[in-house]
Amino acid sequence: MSLLTILYSALFYLATGVFVIGLGLKIRSYAKTPAPLKIPTTPAPTTMGGVRWRMAREVVFFESLFKSSKWTWIFGWTFHMALLLVVLRHLRYFQEPVWLPVVLVQPFGTYAGFAMVAGLSGLWARRWLVDRVRYISTPSDHLMLALLLAIGITGLGMRFVAHTDIVAVKMFVLGLMRLNWQSLPADPVLLVHLAFVAVLMLIFPISKLLHAPGLFFSPTRNQADNAREVRHVSAWAAALDKRP
Repeated sequence: MSLLTILYSALFYLATGVFVIGLGLKIRSYAKTPAPLKIPTTPAPTTMGGVRWRMAREVVFFESLFKSSKWTWIFGWTFHMALLLVVLRHLRYFQEPVWLPVVLVQPFGTYAGFAMVAGLSGLWARRWLVDRVRYISTPSDHLMLALLLAIGITGLGMRFVAHTDIVAVKMFVLGLMRLNWQSLPADPVLLVHLAFVAVLMLIFPISKLLHAPGLFFSPTRNQADNAREVRHVSAWAAALDKRP
């Protein structure tokens, strides 16, 4: 077994551990953060069924972003939907045999890579060209977009320019999952692509990408507008009321 295989195997075990544990701790922190006030963004639904429907629209269609900025919505929605297809396509590397839905999504996932890069390019251009957005953009915002773009471009490079041995790559991934390490191809583009993916996994729990799970814990979105009908008592306040 080559030193390269050992290094990348160790890197991905580390990145997976940081990603899973870090994300779990963040979600736990979100869940335990008190929400002392009833602050849903109006107009808001008055029932929990309405809240669930509102959250579904927000997750699938980015409803609030569509209302605030059409250009940002176009680039943002394109990127996220393309990323979903790309991730679904990559599930084939973790399965043997491959599930039928994953097989069916393969041709769509291939070209979704172009849409992903286009959406990211638009979002990054917005941070340079729109004055008010450029003013509030930090180096981490630019670096995150650059990292995602690098992942997309190297992925497309392997698919259409510098082909790699995808069978060997799948054996490597399955070997990591089964604790039976297999050799990793030494293709430069593949190694750069995997390194960028590992970096993304390592920094995800401490980055702004946490808006993905954070959306579900936002009191402006997950609360019903029923302050007059139901008294809102946060968990910590309820605990205080129960003290002797």
